[in-house]
Amino acid sequence: MNSFEVLVQAMSAAALETLADFDLDVALASGFAPDRARAWSRLRDVYFGRTKFTRKQKTASSLARGFSLDELALIERRIAPVKDASQRWALRLALLEVEGGYRAIEAAARTLVPVEKTPAVDAAKFGPSRNGKRTLHLTYDEREISDMEHAGRLGIDPDRPAAPQIAENLIGIFFGEGKVATAAPRPTVLVPLPDYLRILDGNGDDVLLAMTDGTTMTGAEFLSAQFGDALEVAAFHPQVGAVNLYRTQRLANQKQRDLAKLVSPVCAFPGCRHGADVCELHHVEAWRHGGETNIGNLAPLCRYHNRVNDDDPWRKKRGRIVMVRGAPVWISPRGFPVKNTTRGAMDQLFGEAFPT
Repeated sequence: MNSFEVLVQAMSAAALETLADFDLDVALASGFAPDRARAWSRLRDVYFGRTKFTRKQKTASSLARGFSLDELALIERRIAPVKDASQRWALRLALLEVEGGYRAIEAAARTLVPVEKTPAVDAAKFGPSRNGKRTLHLTYDEREISDMEHAGRLGIDPDRPAAPQIAENLIGIFFGEGKVATAAPRPTVLVPLPDYLRILDGNGDDVLLAMTDGTTMTGAEFLSAQFGDALEVAAFHPQVGAVNLYRTQRLANQKQRDLAKLVSPVCAFPGCRHGADVCELHHVEAWRHGGETNIGNLAPLCRYHNRVNDDDPWRKKRGRIVMVRGAPVWISPRGFPVKNTTRGAMDQLFGEAFPT
């Protein structure tokens, strides 16, 4: 092996052997980043240090063979907030059972590791001046921020970078005579019947509904909000998904866009935050390969992920979107399926095809 292959071997397939001989002082003296060196030191303590959970440590060491240092460090970061040592070992062992690499471990950790949700505080923070520019960081209620994003995206040129255009539009609204319009969400009934009946009964405070701009509302908010005159109902088949409208034109019509946004309320790429309202509709089987403009072949993707998707099935560079039981799922270049964690209509109505 050449020098680079030796390095890769030491940080991946032979990661445990590397940790067994790890020396923090030597790593720091050799110029390694302190955060990374200390993370590796903690890994050495986990797999080779003294513990009363010796049986679990032995099992973990066996499972960890073949994992990279970065994957092992990711597991420790995700379980670090858990205070109970026994629970940390249980979560560590569960995450070491995950196949599919770094992203799959990330997705599993979001599902398995309990997260204490601390409500964000409303705040506006202003950064220092740099080369004639300053940064504004605003935290406020999700509905108002989503309305601002929607207003900023109105009329932008899709062939130019979006962020500078959004900034220009928002500054124009802020210093002009206009104002950001408050959106009136148009609901489509896609909740399971038992939950819907609970909402109508006034017991829907704990029922959480996903909206196509990437935000959520409770069942109680659903009833109290002003939705206009009509309440729409969309039909979904548990295996096929939403209804189809066949290959008559390349661009989706409004009904198809509405249904696609219900199936996937956010960009279907794992971890992407963009709501479906600001996404493009992606042909899962590319139009140039004969893909039809059917709801079963359409998935919301943000502008960036729509362009980097591997449209040609034989390409294995950035991964691609496929439809699984009527809902879009990203398939990694190595062939592992990963879903975005925001649940759409198919998951809410019929349960998940597989865990996120």
